[in-house]
Amino acid sequence: MIPSSISLAELRQRIDEVVRFLEVTLSIANAHTVEFYTHDVWSRFVAVSPEEVLNALGTNGQKGEPEIQKQIGYNEQLKTSFGFCQDTNRLVDAHNMLRSAKAHTLPGLGVCMSRDELLEALRQKPMELGAETGVELEPDEFMNTKKSHEVQSMAEVVDCLAKCCGVKQVIDVGSGKGYLSSFLSLQHGLRVFGIDSSSTNTHGAQERNRKLKKFSKVYQKHRKAAKGEADHQLVTEIKAAEDREESQEDKMQLSDPNPTEELFLSAMTLEVLQTGRTSPSSLTDEERQRRKRENLEKKAQSRTGATGAVFSPLTSYVTAETELRELISELEDAVLVGLHTCGDLAPSMLRMFVAKAELLAVCSVGCCYNKLSEEFEADTQERSNGAFGFPLSQHLRRLSWFCGRNARMSACLALERVAVGHGIQMDSLFYRAVLHVILRDHYGAYKSEKRVGNVYAKAKSFVDYVRRALRKLDLDDSKLSDEDIQQYHDAHVQRWPEIRAFNLLKVTLAPCIEGLILLDRLCYLKEQNQGSFSALVQLFDPLLSPRCYAIVALKD
Repeated sequence: MIPSSISLAELRQRIDEVVRFLEVTLSIANAHTVEFYTHDVWSRFVAVSPEEVLNALGTNGQKGEPEIQKQIGYNEQLKTSFGFCQDTNRLVDAHNMLRSAKAHTLPGLGVCMSRDELLEALRQKPMELGAETGVELEPDEFMNTKKSHEVQSMAEVVDCLAKCCGVKQVIDVGSGKGYLSSFLSLQHGLRVFGIDSSSTNTHGAQERNRKLKKFSKVYQKHRKAAKGEADHQLVTEIKAAEDREESQEDKMQLSDPNPTEELFLSAMTLEVLQTGRTSPSSLTDEERQRRKRENLEKKAQSRTGATGAVFSPLTSYVTAETELRELISELEDAVLVGLHTCGDLAPSMLRMFVAKAELLAVCSVGCCYNKLSEEFEADTQERSNGAFGFPLSQHLRRLSWFCGRNARMSACLALERVAVGHGIQMDSLFYRAVLHVILRDHYGAYKSEKRVGNVYAKAKSFVDYVRRALRKLDLDDSKLSDEDIQQYHDAHVQRWPEIRAFNLLKVTLAPCIEGLILLDRLCYLKEQNQGSFSALVQLFDPLLSPRCYAIVALKD
């Protein structure tokens, strides 16, 4: 068995460290930006100027990466913990808080394996009889850059897990549109059962998989010929014709052009050219679509008979109690996977892995922490199917620990993206906070049960934003003139640095909250069987895919 990256005792110690840090700082993450001005959030939680916070972040009000490299700890002389005054619970040392936050992220705690380290460990383990290799695909041809990166990175890990376990079946929970499932089937020759609660997703996955099978057959047949015969001018003409032919629904999400894309496009259109003497430019759109479709159907055949690989999308809502054999009559020993499983589905996967003897390995990447149900939250939502999503481990359950919905929302923020200038629309947060003041002053209610939604994206100005929002909230906007509305903007815009600095503080706490949620899941697995392999693995580039960590485990 592969040695685990961290023992249960060490893991619990790291969890305790994060809990101590969050006990002090979590109030900032749970503060609601909407209430920033109505509840005087800055003065309640921060005792320094916004400029000091921005300087500590290394931004000076501009974009940049936090500079948090110094030693951290408690300051007994000032009676502070992680930069917060122990008497007032307000932030008094932004540098200390930011250094502490970095130390309590997953990389700072030193609890993660890299993807390369995991693959090396898996490949050193004697491989059982695994799945046959499928057709070589270039996922950039039919996925955007983010999805292609995720699918390729995760599929290689899943393939190694299948070979380690000697299995050919994969169960993809929350399979969505079937990108990962199709790739595992076509590229790695695995038999994949994709389970999604949405019938729309299941139908879409079936159609996409059918097209990908045809694509792989035609692409492989003409790859060499196209590589040797197509000159640059022909490729350019082919790409232009192909782009005109494809409908918006089925159009492949290509990134910047590269030689592989050009070869694929030339191969596909060569098939169309060979069906008749008529030049493509003289055909009607309908005729081009018909000839392309007929030619693909004639030339492409399913690979199922050749390798035994297949992708079978299924529609079902699954929990840890779901009987897989009732869904999958041909079920054998399998690897359980989930790519960006939403909310409680990720912890349900881990419970399922523990409960089902036929599941020999798991690779789970969760997302949407805001949709997690918390057992010990005061205003917790109704229990779903008898189990909460957090905490999973007995260690955190003994502490009755909870994060809170706003903190879980904060955990979805992407520090790496914000550090390079992406990820938060500060203007929209400012607009929403000032709107809250207007609602308080003129309407006597906040209408918090209703959402303003995407009003900001449609608004041409702050005045337009407020009027659109009031109408969406079913409030009479004629009570205020344009001048009245603009005065609110002008009065609060002077405090713009406060809302910017405060939200950047929330961003720095995001990876600590996410880390605790993931450490809890890993701890749960280790509590079940300390002898089995389980680890947190960084699978993806966080700039491309912010939810980049996977829980990976193998049974004895």
